[in-house]
Amino acid sequence: MMKIYTRKGDGGQTSIWGGRRLSKDDARIEAIGACDECNAAVGAALAHGVPAELAAILQAVQGRLFVIGSELMAPDRSGPGSGLPRLADSDVAGLEMSIDDLQDALPELRNFILPGGSQGAAELHVARAACRRAERRVTTLGRAEPVVPLVPAYLNRLADLLFVAARAVNAATGVPDAVWSGRDTN
Repeated sequence: MMKIYTRKGDGGQTSIWGGRRLSKDDARIEAIGACDECNAAVGAALAHGVPAELAAILQAVQGRLFVIGSELMAPDRSGPGSGLPRLADSDVAGLEMSIDDLQDALPELRNFILPGGSQGAAELHVARAACRRAERRVTTLGRAEPVVPLVPAYLNRLADLLFVAARAVNAATGVPDAVWSGRDTN
């Protein structure tokens, strides 16, 4: 059996494809980690139960977040990283179609809403916040090194999908969205 631990990272460094060693707080590793956190948050939302059609969309999203990990872990598309899956324009377009389909079934949004509602919706709001953090980390990385433009586009659209998905879960469970009143209630 292969052991899960290698001890190679004990000194605060890790490897990306091609053997390049980076500090564990390098902008690239921060971006990869933030995408992983987003993926875990989507998994937590799935574990709390969402309608089957939405579950299928979110499971596909989890796979695409792994592909984003490939995009970030193997930025050089030659050598060992050449055979890894990559994002396509259709991935972003697919998110947009899902957003439109979900949104068409919801009442028009007329107010800001607070994260929460049902357990599944609250978890999707957490996933949305994690996705926005991943988007920020990828933006930071993009200032230092080239990033495939589809990565930030996908994350931007994914955060929108997660917001609409949270609203859809609330609607499906009969829990109203919490409307922000715009003033302190204390």
